Amino acid sequence: MEILLVEDNPNDAELAMLAIRQAKFTGRIAHVDDGVKALDFLSGTGAYADRAGASPPRVVFLDLKLPRVDGIEVLRRLKNAETLRRIPVVMLTSSQELSDVDECYRLGVNSYVVKPVNFDEYQSLISALVAYWTRLNQAPMSASNPE
Repeated sequence: MEILLVEDNPNDAELAMLAIRQAKFTGRIAHVDDGVKALDFLSGTGAYADRAGASPPRVVFLDLKLPRVDGIEVLRRLKNAETLRRIPVVMLTSSQELSDVDECYRLGVNSYVVKPVNFDEYQSLISALVAYWTRLNQAPMSASNPE
């Protein structure tokens, strides 16, 4: 089982990975720091061509503000791709802009979560997200199979 963390801020990425591990997640945590890498990772292209045909991540934690391709565009492409649209995506961002929230849900995001500033609250949030998406949520047989 794998979680894909798409986060460009190295401090936020480190805190998120620490919180995921502290949530007793024993699977693989893949981290990329921009939208182009996220799309390549998910589609098994570019620098991630060795992932072609690999199982998709169980969930993608996606930041909104990313270099090269922003989180909204990553979400749009992911949800428009027949082979990728069933992968759950959680926007994990500091943006509370209602237009961002509305656009993400319009595009098919599974959840939109605002990052708390306090580390204990952040750790608790990540723990709950990891528990839900990796243990409680019933995933489809294969998130990469078309509907």
